[in-house]
Amino acid sequence: MSYLDLSIKDIHQALLDKKTTPLELTKEALLRAHADTCNSFEYICENEALEFAKTLNDVEKDNLLYGIPYLLKDNFSTKDIPSCASSNILNGYIPIFDATVVKKLKDKKAILIGKTTMDELAMGGSGTTGHKGITYNPYDISKTRLCGGSSCGSAAAVAQAVTPFALGSDTGDSVRKPASFNSLVGFKPTWGRISRFGLFPFAPSLDHVAYFTRSVEDAAIVLDAISGRDKSDSTCFDMDSTNSYENLNKYNLNGCKIVILNEIMDSFKDEQLKNKLNNFIELLKSRGAIINYVDFNKSLLEAIFPTYFVISCAEATSNNANLDGIKFGDRKDGNTYQEVMINTRTAGFSELIKRRFVIGSFVLMSENREELFIRAQKARRLIVNRLNEIMKDNDILLTPAAPSISPKIKESSDKLSDTYLIADNHLALENFSGMPSITIPFAFKDDMPFGINLSSKILQEDLLLSISSKFEELIGLKGVSVRNYKEYLKEEK
Repeated sequence: MSYLDLSIKDIHQALLDKKTTPLELTKEALLRAHADTCNSFEYICENEALEFAKTLNDVEKDNLLYGIPYLLKDNFSTKDIPSCASSNILNGYIPIFDATVVKKLKDKKAILIGKTTMDELAMGGSGTTGHKGITYNPYDISKTRLCGGSSCGSAAAVAQAVTPFALGSDTGDSVRKPASFNSLVGFKPTWGRISRFGLFPFAPSLDHVAYFTRSVEDAAIVLDAISGRDKSDSTCFDMDSTNSYENLNKYNLNGCKIVILNEIMDSFKDEQLKNKLNNFIELLKSRGAIINYVDFNKSLLEAIFPTYFVISCAEATSNNANLDGIKFGDRKDGNTYQEVMINTRTAGFSELIKRRFVIGSFVLMSENREELFIRAQKARRLIVNRLNEIMKDNDILLTPAAPSISPKIKESSDKLSDTYLIADNHLALENFSGMPSITIPFAFKDDMPFGINLSSKILQEDLLLSISSKFEELIGLKGVSVRNYKEYLKEEK
């Protein structure tokens, strides 16, 4: 087994014991990156990573990320490294500054191995709309199932154990649902807990910096490294970084109030996985957890997707108006500014992006704004008010992370459907409210993974991570990846 298959803490101990070096880890991670068969990478930072690794000689005992390789979704700004957000319109764009999270990881001496593929401009949830084509689910050797998106490349790479963690962004479920499809921990902290400076904006009122790991412990370690105040981001909480790793055992299941929303469970149609989840709930009860079943309001839950779609499209249209071919990116010729802009945006955006921009422009028109955009904002407030009301008397919200295992690529669509209207979209609750939320591996069906999701009140990351780690112990899938999952399945049988 390679050291890259281990947890961050175990890799750190190996570095302290001089069993490996940052340079050796980097070379192995680069080999694995080049061996990727899932279309996970926009850019592999071969020279940059090797040069940085060569400067790391004296391991810092109290710095758990020292010399640890990691990956970055391609919608984070990286100085002197191409950053195109998987869109043709940004081909050739090389930023002149690092995102705050990139700076923080560099200060921690973590080593950036590469930029990962994504749905174009982070819009979409399939991992199929990036300009390099489909990013495949590494658990599916037939290459017929979705990896999930929009943070598809980061998910596929961590599932293949290229690196122990990878950053992504989560606007509706873009880290937490791919985590379910790839047997990963996908963590979205409270909105404002991590600086978004240098993250290409999609819908800023919903956007969260989030990331993938292969254990809850690793998620806590990464949170401590990248959270905290940032003068460059006015929406960032004016508070110090967390001590979540030290507090992982602060909370226990005994007496923990866990709420389950009846309408979400009713919308979950996969009976095999539903039975497993119900059996697990009984196990939680036996460990002292208090389980509360609550009605949310079906009409409000059914309003999540249209509300999300209106708000996100409107914000995306505004935020991406600067992609005009004049300032940066892949410019197309024209005789006037208007012709350059029209030609550039026509050639540079995919059909999905154009459709969303048309919708966003329509809902922001003065004659439509009150009926569509303002109405969506009011619906969001009603949904969040009901969620906050439920969470007043509960500690943790527990839900399935997805309707089932990863769907077939040919069956995927981002268009509105009643089939999984609630089951497929409820994770946006935590983006509407800004609550921290985490998906953890739960089970396998037909050799494909499935995850469950836990959420807590805002700024209660320590509670959420503590309880999630207890779930992880009971489930027994800590550290799982494509390289070792069959061993876990043998143990389960």
